[in-house]
Amino acid sequence: MSEWTYAKKRGADHSRRDLSRAVARKGLGRVTAPPQTPERAPEGPKRETSPMRVVLLGSTGTIGRATAHALAARGHEVVRFGRGPADEANRPVDFADPASILARGFRGERFDAIVSCMASRTGAPYDAWLVDHRFHLNALEAARAAGVARFVSLSAICVQRPKLAFQHAKLAFEAALAESGLGYSIVRPTAYFKSLSGQFARVKSGKPFVMFGAGDLTACTPISDRDVADYLADCLTDPARWNRILPIGGPRPAIHPRAQGEMLFAALGIKPRFRSVPVALLDSIIAGLSLAGRVSAKLRDKAELARIGRYYATESMLVFDAQTGRYDRAATPATGRDTLADHFAALAAGASPPERGDHAVY
Repeated sequence: MSEWTYAKKRGADHSRRDLSRAVARKGLGRVTAPPQTPERAPEGPKRETSPMRVVLLGSTGTIGRATAHALAARGHEVVRFGRGPADEANRPVDFADPASILARGFRGERFDAIVSCMASRTGAPYDAWLVDHRFHLNALEAARAAGVARFVSLSAICVQRPKLAFQHAKLAFEAALAESGLGYSIVRPTAYFKSLSGQFARVKSGKPFVMFGAGDLTACTPISDRDVADYLADCLTDPARWNRILPIGGPRPAIHPRAQGEMLFAALGIKPRFRSVPVALLDSIIAGLSLAGRVSAKLRDKAELARIGRYYATESMLVFDAQTGRYDRAATPATGRDTLADHFAALAAGASPPERGDHAVY
């Protein structure tokens, strides 16, 4: 059975009802926001200060590279599992096989923690259930066998309202990690700078900024790769972040797409021009691709990608209050120092655009 076939079968094995039960049992669909000014408990775990040996997954992406730097800056020894040439700092493993991770990665050596920035590239069901779920389960199994004590997992704030395959896949792993017996930190960031930079080139060329509706359907507190990396690294040593689900945003205030566009035009010194696109256009595209997807797996995946686009066009990347049924800007913890305005200014000054990959909103 191929890895992809196995991933598809695993996806089928986890129905929405089964996932909902797992999520409800552990409370994983609800966020647990850390206090803005954590109080020091008189008893309990102490902040770790000694250097650790840390396994890093997903080190080739922009956040992974930033996390490797943040960990090293704190004195930790970082060993990467994944792609690239084999050496003491990078160990190629087959994530489809826990035995490979254990033998070729851990090699019988002591490691204190594992930090994962690994994620599916597209979010399509095939990819999501393989990478976001199965590969992570295999890494977790190998980590337990190797005696690793702590697992820090990079998730996403959008899983709190799951409607898409990759969100259910991430939630299924979150449930498994919380039940594993390892110490854990599950970090759910809001939108990344790179996800909001997709229109830089078109706006610079004189084209209008595209937004859905009036540009105020959603909001987020964007966060940089560097600030996410610092937060992940500090999860290893900060007891206030242990065994918790941690939604995070960047510096306040929360901003909507139109404001993002205004920031971009200001950075480029261009008079603002906007183009409004109705959400109904996405609905018609999804309907057409879903119909065609009945006979084509390729078009079925494209329909899912269109659903992902619609989700981000209509759902805020903030903490969701289930009692009120609304997103709560004030309840979304703020962290970091980098702002989206500064990021746009740097791009306008000639900084290299971020590697967006499959993380673009538009």
